[in-house]
Amino acid sequence: MSRYEGRHELRRGQGAAPQRPQVVFALLAAILIAGLGVAIVTQVKSTDSGDSLDTASPADLLVVLDTLNQREAALRQEIASLEQTLTTLQHGGSSEAALDEAQARLTALSIQVGIAPATGPGVTMTITDPNKGVGSEVLLDLVQELRAAGVEAIQIRGEGSAPIRIGVDSWVSGSPGDISIDGRQVSAPYGVVAIGDPPTLAAALNIPGGVVDTVARSGGQLKIEQSQQVTISALRETKPRQYALSEN
Repeated sequence: MSRYEGRHELRRGQGAAPQRPQVVFALLAAILIAGLGVAIVTQVKSTDSGDSLDTASPADLLVVLDTLNQREAALRQEIASLEQTLTTLQHGGSSEAALDEAQARLTALSIQVGIAPATGPGVTMTITDPNKGVGSEVLLDLVQELRAAGVEAIQIRGEGSAPIRIGVDSWVSGSPGDISIDGRQVSAPYGVVAIGDPPTLAAALNIPGGVVDTVARSGGQLKIEQSQQVTISALRETKPRQYALSEN
């Protein structure tokens, strides 16, 4: 993006079953690769929305900087923890404990990529567009700013349509009044739900020259409500890999 109905279970195959440590090792390796991929894509795509920072106040900049530092620290801790788990498995550690940890991390990554529902603190937003002036670039900026602020999950709903879960490969196109998200047409008013730290997400959108100001300049209005409990139910469909192959 320049912006889940299904249940997936791991089942043991027929015939000779691989040893559990090997299965867990492969699962953790896949989780590590997927997690880093999500983090890298999100970070790269978030850099395109930095123009609004030019007019931000020192207090707003400190909020953004603190968020980025927290994200970097969390990613480093995640990598270190996964590497430690892999080392434990390689040296014959407890596969049962490692499998439990792998399952927990798999659940967290499933939320990030959009194939599992999510509940937690966050913000709900409504974008009205009476003059049909809010274009696809505005919704794209909204998603980018939320990602830069550390959002963990996002869904967007158009008037009279089902919510759409935003993923790392989501895209927005079209002109004002004729916008599509991931190929599905949506109409104003737009409803957005995002999970993350409520004050941080709200501050990122309210930065001078940011999304709230952009919507206003387009003739619309963006209302933000912070909450300690929001729910994201929309799911993304999993897609088969086209290029990445396992070395195992």
